[in-house]
Amino acid sequence: MARKNDTPQKAAMRELMSGYLKQNNVKIKDGTDVNAIMRDMMSVILEGALDEEMNEELGYSKYDYRNKETDNSRNGHSQKTMHTSYGDMEIDIPRDRKGEYEPQVVKKYQNTVTQDMEEKILSMYAKGMTTHDIESHMRELYDIDISDSTISRITDKILPIVKEWQERPLEEIYAVVFLDAVHFHVRSEGRIVKQAVYIAIGIDMSGRKDVLGMYVGQNESAKFWLS
Repeated sequence: MARKNDTPQKAAMRELMSGYLKQNNVKIKDGTDVNAIMRDMMSVILEGALDEEMNEELGYSKYDYRNKETDNSRNGHSQKTMHTSYGDMEIDIPRDRKGEYEPQVVKKYQNTVTQDMEEKILSMYAKGMTTHDIESHMRELYDIDISDSTISRITDKILPIVKEWQERPLEEIYAVVFLDAVHFHVRSEGRIVKQAVYIAIGIDMSGRKDVLGMYVGQNESAKFWLS
């Protein structure tokens, strides 16, 4: 369900994560539309991690009042603007009534999503990511010591979103398909290497857009696109 302050594009992204991206009637016209998709995908992952952080802080998940052992409780969300290489995005930060919750994946005064964080989030959506891969990415997103159980719970929160997106049904025919790649410099085995996240976006016969797939490769090449 869309949140109160969601933009139409971000509300459509939430539907995509539930397998209903085809209901989004916004056409891909240029790179600006692609950037909007990237921002919304990042915001969904970050908000999922923040919601699970709040569960950890309070000791019970939303609506699970039977396991509530604290006099603290959730108090809605506040919005925060984050700067990314794809433009500014709004994310919802959960609040508690006592003001004791301190976000960790997006810290209190942090207003920039680093390129390394962007690469890890987009990799989660790429085809073939395993539970271990996603858990490793989530661990690297936190630059503080955090327990294995907390990472596992956050991974469990994120994994269904990623898996549902990876396994959702596609249309049989697309009128137009856009192919592009986003390049990142990442640290691998002590070296900085360049990797590409390949993106395929289709417009179906009704004019609706659909992200067909995302694939991680070493670099952009005709051979990789052909495969």
